[in-house]
Amino acid sequence: MRIRKAHTAFLIFGFVFAAIPLAAQTGQTDTSASAPTQLDVSVTQTWTDTKLDMRSGEKLQVAATGSANYAGGTSFSADGLARGWKDMLHQYAVPDAGHGALIARIGSGDGSQPFLIGASKEFVAPVAGRLFLGINESEKDAGDAQGSFHVTITVLSPGLTNAAGALVGGPAETPIPSITADVLSEVPRRVSDPQGNPGDMVNILIVGTQDQLTQTFAAAGWVQVDRSVGDTLFTGAITTLSKKDYLTMPMSTLFLFKRPQDYGFAHAEPVRVVMSRNHLRAWKSPYLVDGRPLWCIAATHDIGFERDQRNNGLTHKIDPAIDGEREYVNDTLSATGFVAQRNHVTPSDPLTTAKTATGGEFHSDGRILVLVLSAQTSASN
Repeated sequence: MRIRKAHTAFLIFGFVFAAIPLAAQTGQTDTSASAPTQLDVSVTQTWTDTKLDMRSGEKLQVAATGSANYAGGTSFSADGLARGWKDMLHQYAVPDAGHGALIARIGSGDGSQPFLIGASKEFVAPVAGRLFLGINESEKDAGDAQGSFHVTITVLSPGLTNAAGALVGGPAETPIPSITADVLSEVPRRVSDPQGNPGDMVNILIVGTQDQLTQTFAAAGWVQVDRSVGDTLFTGAITTLSKKDYLTMPMSTLFLFKRPQDYGFAHAEPVRVVMSRNHLRAWKSPYLVDGRPLWCIAATHDIGFERDQRNNGLTHKIDPAIDGEREYVNDTLSATGFVAQRNHVTPSDPLTTAKTATGGEFHSDGRILVLVLSAQTSASN
């Protein structure tokens, strides 16, 4: 059995945002060059399919010229317009990028993390997938917009030529020998509230250091939530002054291993963050797997509000089909290129249906997602 007690002391590290990280890659690369691809990206639609399928490790340069405008507004380039106060009320794919800026994403699924291109950018694909270019705008903006950007895409390095280079969305699922039945038996199936009432399901296990954990979540677009109402007021004020979307509203405290969560992470739509967001809590377990900490994750998706059956108060309502949130975490983290191995495992005593501490029901297929993080992570381009 590859499991032993570890020290539970930890340091809280800050996190950095990353559009697309340069994950360390292995395997042969093809150095042959190809002619640049040229296309027009209209500001009247949110996303444009480039028809280009990127390989893991492929490096591109994207350059954009031209101008566009919104009804009654001034002309702007692919760098977009400076954020204004009214932009706080809109939902933009890249919260800290200019309004109307050229953006991109690799893949079309919900787990694909958009990032800023602007007038020019070089970037490396952390995993394989279709390249889409878009405009950092709301659907209403697109209906009132005019113009397009002329985009030139140049392949600087074609990336990996082996089979792994073509795997879309991250590594293939394979058995992880160190995640044994003995390991799974040590992990509690559920977390609890401060009164000891059983609550959310532990539906994800992550193997990695604290720094690897925080860097991977940051690269995937997840933010660490505020720890208190005081932090909320401060962060909200600073965010408003900088005209960025406030996404770090705190979540309630739950317990595992007789202590509150070490981290809370959220992935939310701006404006709707109060009622709807993807969120999770992470606990560093007292165990090591292959020499690195094993983290226990309880992930749920807030979809509105409901009555708290403990006190008749108002509480968040989670999507009862919680496996969807498990897979959302899988997609977003695996797309960073920082996941070295992944698999779904079924413990001997799977949890398939239960109620949260507030009384809301949830159901699952009982499987737990296991992600083993790469020993090498980087949060810079």
